[in-house]
Amino acid sequence: MPAIGNMRVVGGTAKGRRLQGAVIPGVRPTSERARAAIFNILPPELCQGARVLDLFAGTGSLGIEALSRGAAWADFVERNRRQCQVIQANLKATGFSGQAAAHCAEVNRSLKSLAGPYRLVLLDPPYKMEKLGEFLESLAATPGLVDAEGTVVVGHSRHVALEPAYGPLRLYSHRRYGDNVVDFFQKAPEEVVNGNRALPGEL
Repeated sequence: MPAIGNMRVVGGTAKGRRLQGAVIPGVRPTSERARAAIFNILPPELCQGARVLDLFAGTGSLGIEALSRGAAWADFVERNRRQCQVIQANLKATGFSGQAAAHCAEVNRSLKSLAGPYRLVLLDPPYKMEKLGEFLESLAATPGLVDAEGTVVVGHSRHVALEPAYGPLRLYSHRRYGDNVVDFFQKAPEEVVNGNRALPGEL
């Protein structure tokens, strides 16, 4: 099956490079508009030299966007083998094959085996994914996965309501784009988790 919805990198050193889209039904690549919005909200220095994790990676467009903007390494996790091949092809096309690894695995099972910590975790799971909140609880509770004061970005349907906190992850920005929502969480220091001070910019 040919790729559906070919797109481009929207910023950084690989800006304008073409990316292959989905090759299986049900995969909904993060749009160029949404990727541009996400990386306009994130501080530019966040990606510089960072380790990045792209979960439910699909085409790999989010992690590749981070690499294009200066990330040192990105791990991609995608359960479908054909989509993993798309990620590898997109990494080759953008010149980032040497700075990344595509893991063909169930995302839930992969959390404890990934070589964190990651400064930036990006996830745009299936649109109608059930128990997204439970998954975020598991992610937040996985030791060594998210860097101290790291950032987790979650794309989801506006019909899915997330909590303002999952373990040490604190919501600091909530953006809606039509039927889609992007929530930004930051890992709070222990004194914030214990209630001794507020997280800068926390809603």
